[in-house]
Amino acid sequence: MSVIKIAILGFGTVGEGVYRIIHSHAAELKKVLGKKVEVTAILIKDQEKKRNISDDILITSDFEDIMKLDKLDVVIEAIVGKESPFLFLKKSIERKCHIITANKEMFAHHGEELQKLAEKNNVSVGFEATVAGGIPVIQTIRTLLKVNRVFQLQGILNGTSNFILTEMREKKQSFTEALLQAQENGYAEADPTNDVEGFDAFYKTMILCRIAFGEEPNWEEVQRQGITSITSELIAAAEKYGLRFKHFAQINRDGSEIIAVVKPVLVNQNHPFYHVEGVQNAVNVCSDIVGCITLQGPGAGMFPTSSAVIEDLVYVCQNQLSDITNSIGFVSDDKKTQGELEYWFVQGVGWKVPKGITIVDQTVEGIFILKAAKRDLEQLKNNKEVLCYPIVGEITINNFDSVTV
Repeated sequence: MSVIKIAILGFGTVGEGVYRIIHSHAAELKKVLGKKVEVTAILIKDQEKKRNISDDILITSDFEDIMKLDKLDVVIEAIVGKESPFLFLKKSIERKCHIITANKEMFAHHGEELQKLAEKNNVSVGFEATVAGGIPVIQTIRTLLKVNRVFQLQGILNGTSNFILTEMREKKQSFTEALLQAQENGYAEADPTNDVEGFDAFYKTMILCRIAFGEEPNWEEVQRQGITSITSELIAAAEKYGLRFKHFAQINRDGSEIIAVVKPVLVNQNHPFYHVEGVQNAVNVCSDIVGCITLQGPGAGMFPTSSAVIEDLVYVCQNQLSDITNSIGFVSDDKKTQGELEYWFVQGVGWKVPKGITIVDQTVEGIFILKAAKRDLEQLKNNKEVLCYPIVGEITINNFDSVTV
């Protein structure tokens, strides 16, 4: 019987989930691939830790032991870090193995090099699990790009931040209280910096840029802001207008230029992300033919992420090279320019604001809704005590007098 031999690098949440699914769905995999899928080796960190792994599998803490195996078809990487996983996958490709990764930081930094090396060696790269857990966003974009021109992507890409914002609103918790709850539930690490400061969402955004447009912006020019500045007071004030804070990634293509931001925004009830709560992720893909499609689902956890890895396993074993990109410039009709007026939720300004900015309403003392062009608002943002959050979509305000200064 023909067998597909698999090595799993890492046996944490994702690695163990992949191992368990390969066993529980062995019949389904054989039916789809026409071959039995067999885990032949697992790379672990602690040799002393007891694990529920079959005795006939090589368990090692030395990657070179895996490279010495007589037969190896696919290497699945699910470990923490950037440089070591990259080197492991690079060696795997050079050995003519297909590779699959769930490591968004590593792939954001080194994905392009790995894909080029894979193409040279006629093997495939699977990376669905790097972006939105169990949501098949990368496969969806690949399908659209066969004909459609994708011009905009929006996403809630970090389940931890979304959970914290939901807890703060629903349970009237402080940021600190909601973060502690996320840590107790296993959604946030002991050091939550990557999640709450927007780095995790940033890496995923750069990966989406590459798959949708074949390139990415200069990382230094991408606005990245986390959720640590959002207070219970701001959330309560936003609720009065039916608005909810969401940590938001957006990518637009303007001709040859890619514009990306990762930051908190406010959305109204008409926005597809308004009801995306807890650890859920969502991605909205806009293209010229089909219009806008929203994908929503669990963005983290053992089985959602492992599911994405298993789907990639099928993908790479069918040897579908992942080199489809959108190289055609297209401008979104919804794209804001520096001079177009937008609504902003602003804390830390008084009634005296620069010329060109309209005070629409005061929610509570010190928190205003302003109408201004982005270029005019920059005058306020020079003051570090002023916090500005864009409102995505329309906002309805009753019984107010607009004041233009």
